This record gives sequence, C-alpha cells and structure tokens, in this order.
Amino acid sequence: MTWAQAIVLGAVQGLTEFLPISSSGHLRIVSEIWFGEDAGASFTAVTQLGTEAAVLVFFAKDIIRIIASWFRGLFNKDARDLDYRIGWYVIIATIPIGVLGFLFKDEIRTGARNLWLVASMLILFSAVIAAAEKFGRKERPIEKLTTRDGIGMGLAQCLALIPGVSRSGATASAGLFLGLKREAAVRFSFLLAIPAVVASGLFSLPDAFEPSGDGVESSGMQLLVATIVAFVVGYAAIAWLLKFVADHSLYWFVGYRVLLGLLVMGLLAGGVISAT
Repeated sequence: MTWAQAIVLGAVQGLTEFLPISSSGHLRIVSEIWFGEDAGASFTAVTQLGTEAAVLVFFAKDIIRIIASWFRGLFNKDARDLDYRIGWYVIIATIPIGVLGFLFKDEIRTGARNLWLVASMLILFSAVIAAAEKFGRKERPIEKLTTRDGIGMGLAQCLALIPGVSRSGATASAGLFLGLKREAAVRFSFLLAIPAVVASGLFSLPDAFEPSGDGVESSGMQLLVATIVAFVVGYAAIAWLLKFVADHSLYWFVGYRVLLGLLVMGLLAGGVISAT
C-alpha cells in the first residue's frame, strides 16, 4: 500500500462511517477506481477503530454515565434507570452480529466484496431507508427506548456485514420503523456500533499486515496514519450528522446511494473496473 492510498482511504472511512451510505462499500469502490485493487476487509475493519475512537470521544460523557449506571444497576434495583437499560440493550443487540460475523468471516472478506453486490446493495437498500423515512412514525425520543428497539436494531446491524448496506443506515432505518425519532435512532446506532466495530478491528488487526489475498499489504505506520485520519474526519462527521438529522430527512442520502450504485454498475459493465 502507498501512503496516498492509506491517507485517502482513511479519510473516506472517516467521512462515510456514520453516514447511511456504507463505509465498507465506499472503501471498496474508491480503492478499486483510484488504485485498481481492493484495500481489503481487514484494512477496513482496522481503520474503523479510528472512527469508533471518535465515537468514544464525542460521546465520552454519555458512555461513562451508561457504564457507571449499568454497574450500579447490577447490584441495586432502585438504580436501574434509562442508562442502565441502554447498557443492556447495547450488549444484547451486539450478540447477533458477533455470532454471524464470526461464522461468515471468510465470505465477508472475499465474495461479499464483489462490486456487483456492493452496487446492488447501495441501490436496493436505499429503498429501505426511503421506506423507513416515509412509514416510520418518528414519535419516541431516546428516553422511550425499549428492549424491542434494541433487539430490532441489533438484528438490523447484521446487514452491515454486507458492503453497500451501511451500518448506520440499517440500524437507523430499523429505529425509524420502530417509531423512534430520527435523532434518537441515529444516536443509539452510534452507541450500538461501538462493541461490534472495536471487536472486529482488533480481531482483524493481524490480518491487515498479511492480507493473504483479500487486500494489499500495509505497514504499521500506514495503518496508524489511516486510523488517525479516520478519527479526525469521523469526529467532524458525527457532529455534522447529528445536527443534520435534527432538521433533515435521510432522503438526501437515498439519491446519492442510487446514483453511486448506477455509476459503479456502469463502470463494471464497461470494463473500466473489475468486480473482484
């Protein structure tokens, strides 16, 4: 991997991780168009540690409060407030993607990165996001979060294992379908992603240095720089998105997903880029 690849892909990861447009899909597309090869699923997973670090910093007060409340609630029933429940929701909702991610790790690193599949998911899942915006009641704030919401959004998060779907798009859409307000669905989707992404990044760290056919090899310094770039850009993206969804719908991202998917399909059909 060159330094240009590392920096550009780190910036792409930071910019797209929290928007409902699929960071893994964008990394796959950008690396193929600009560099003619796949950066690899392991590189993607490791640089996601940078964006999740941005979440940890941005929501530090919330996370510390939730963890403290969760531990207090374990030993004191009277202390089981909203933060205690959110702690359990995150834990329970992380189990499905943990199990499926482990069982299908080989497919995720190989066949699932086919650009025909990525482009198709960009287009098809845009319809899901649009439907969530149209039919979701968007009535309940995060204070009204329930176990059903946590489980539903956790199951939806599993779809993010397919590049082109989008973790935030899947979980936020599920939240809207369940009746959460847009900002509440997006905020919980950020918290929900932390355990899964951190575990995936740490698990993939050794493979990122020796990709064994699923991506180009990067040095430790390149991975570090790409992760730092992802952190800085990702932090800015979080702040922007939370303000944006307070007053705007997710429809804005639907059109972009469709146009990008059609562009990639056109490049594939014309033989400009390779699907694998």
